[in-house]
Amino acid sequence: MRKFGGAVMYEKVLEFITKRRSIRQFTGEPIERERLDALLKAAMAAPSANNKRPWLFVVVTEKEKIVALCKAHPYAGFGIDAGAVIIPFGEKEGYKWFDQDMAAATENLLLAVANLGLGATWCGMDEAKQGSIRSLVGLPNDQYAFALIPIGVPSEEKALRTQYDKERIHWEHY
Repeated sequence: MRKFGGAVMYEKVLEFITKRRSIRQFTGEPIERERLDALLKAAMAAPSANNKRPWLFVVVTEKEKIVALCKAHPYAGFGIDAGAVIIPFGEKEGYKWFDQDMAAATENLLLAVANLGLGATWCGMDEAKQGSIRSLVGLPNDQYAFALIPIGVPSEEKALRTQYDKERIHWEHY
């Protein structure tokens, strides 16, 4: 069996992942296009069933539209000072792995956000929230907005965190 990098490597991997925290306070600074492109590259590196890659993304950087989007979502009001909002979306109808593929892409994006020195929170979407979000960004009715993600330069700091709980683990069988 090949040995994998030792304790230092494990710590680096866990640090990369545990940097991802829900950040809800932003400075209002804009986000450079290069960083936004890097986030989207990370999102699109996600696994996808049968390589379907159902994801498309709307990236909003216009301040007035950021405010309108964040106010239109009942749990995203904190995002009015974000430097961008990203909305992963796609054609959900008829594709049974849509939610899994979109969740993988969204989590990749959030991991990249944290490791590029930015902050974000994943605000979930359901049918009730679709109409107002769709109209603000021009999504047709056959496209499903999977999440609304305000992203910005954080004005709050949170410690790294894992929620590891050995009581939730069953080795070999339940």
